[in-house]
Amino acid sequence: MSPAPTSLRHLCQSVGHEYLLERWERLSPQQQSGLEKQIRELDFRQIARVWSEAETHIDWNALALQAEPPQSVRLGESYRGISCEDAKRAGGEAIASGKVAMILVAGGQGTRLGFDLPKGMFPIGPLSGRTLFEMHVDSLRGAMKRHGVSIPLFIMTGPSTDRPTREYFANNHRLGLKEDELFFFEQGTMPALDATTGRILLESPDRLALSPDGHGGIVAALSRSGAMEKSRSRGIEVFFYAQVDNPLVTACDPTLVGYHLLSRSQMTTQVVRKRFAKERVGNVVQIHSKTHIIEYSDLPDTAAHEINSDGTLKLWAGNIAVHVFDREFLERHATNSEGLPFHRAHKAVPYIDAHGVLQKPAAPNAIKLERFVFDLLPVADRTLVVEGDAAKVFAPVKNADGAATDTPTTSRTAISALHQAWLQEAGVQVTEGVQVEIHPLWAWDAEEVRTKGTGPARIETDTYFV
Repeated sequence: MSPAPTSLRHLCQSVGHEYLLERWERLSPQQQSGLEKQIRELDFRQIARVWSEAETHIDWNALALQAEPPQSVRLGESYRGISCEDAKRAGGEAIASGKVAMILVAGGQGTRLGFDLPKGMFPIGPLSGRTLFEMHVDSLRGAMKRHGVSIPLFIMTGPSTDRPTREYFANNHRLGLKEDELFFFEQGTMPALDATTGRILLESPDRLALSPDGHGGIVAALSRSGAMEKSRSRGIEVFFYAQVDNPLVTACDPTLVGYHLLSRSQMTTQVVRKRFAKERVGNVVQIHSKTHIIEYSDLPDTAAHEINSDGTLKLWAGNIAVHVFDREFLERHATNSEGLPFHRAHKAVPYIDAHGVLQKPAAPNAIKLERFVFDLLPVADRTLVVEGDAAKVFAPVKNADGAATDTPTTSRTAISALHQAWLQEAGVQVTEGVQVEIHPLWAWDAEEVRTKGTGPARIETDTYFV
C-alpha cells in the first residue's frame, strides 16, 4: 500500500494529530480516500480552541437566583398594544407575500421508539397512519392553500438520516411538494475527543469517531449548504423553525410570525406552561434583560419548585423548540468565525486504541461537542417569548409507549382531541371514545372547519376527514 499523501501527513503533523494515519498503509484505497476526506474536513483550529478553553463552571444555583419569568405574550392577552388578531393578520400578510420559509429539523433516528429509521418516517396519524414527515408537510401545504403562495421547506438531516430521508421523499413524490419547494441540507459533525488527552478518537482504522454537532449546527449548515443564499434570492425574510417529533406544530403559524414581525424581534420562541416543576423541557427565563434557556437537568430543585402567591410555578415557561428567526440575524451569526458556543458532554465512546483494538468503555471516556440553537437568544438584541396552548401546539414523540409522557399514544390522543375540539367548536358532537383526524387540506384550523357549512350533527364512529 502507498504511504499517505505528503500534504496530508504534513497537515496532521502540524496540528499534532499524526496518529490518525498510523494504520494508513493497511487500508484499502477506498478506505484511505474516506479517511483523508474526513480529516481534511476537520477545522483543527476550532477543535484546538474548544479543547484549550478552560471549561467554565456554571453555578446554576446562583444563576437560577437571578432568573425571572420571561417577558412574554401570555395566552389571551395583548402585548404592548398588539392583539392576537393584529398578529395573525400581519403574519398572514407576510406569508402571502412570500417572505416566510420553514425549517424542519429531522436529524435523529427513531431509536428510542424502537424504530430503526429516521424519526420523521415514524407513523403517527391516529387514523391515517401518516408519518411525522407527512404531518408537517401536509400542514405546510395547508398553509400554502390558505395563503395562496408557495412556501419553501428546508429539512435539516443528520449523517445517519440524510440518505434515507432523501430517498423517502423521492419515493413518495416529495409528499406533494414541488421540486422548488423542497430542499435538504445536512448538519455538520464534530469529532469525539479523548477526555484526558484531547486526541481525536477513531471508531475504526479508517473512520473518525464523529457525531452530529447539535441543532445549533443549523446556523453554519444553512450557510455552508447554500440554503441561506437560496433563501435570500427568493426574498425570504423570516424562517419558521420546528422539530420533526412534534406533529401538533402549525406550519408557519401566522400568529407567531405576526408577533415576531410586529415586535421587531430577531428571535421569537414559543413556549408552553410546564406541566410540573421538573418537566424535561428547557426553562425559558430572563436574566439581566436577556432571554436564556436553562436546561431541566441544570435547574436546581429549589428554583424549579418556587411558586407564586397564586400557587403557580414562578419559572413556568417550557421550551418546545418552535422558533421564528430573522434571516439577516441568522446570516450574521453564520459568518461569525467563533459561532455559537460548544457544550461538552462526557460520554462513553467506542474507539480504536494504540494497538488497533476496538475498545468499548463502560464509563465515559470522551467529550462530545454540541451547539444549541437556543444559545442565540441571549446574543439577540430583541427577542420575544409567546405562550402557546399545549393542547394545541405540543405533543412530541420522544419515548416508546410505556413511558409516562411524550409517547406515540399520548401524541395520537392529543391530535385526535384537538381535531375533536375543532369539530365541537363548529357545532358537531363527537361521541366519547371516538377518534377523529382532520387532514390539513380538508381544514387547516378550527376557523376552516367552521366554514364547511352543514355536516353531520354527531360523529359516532372513527372518522378521517380528508
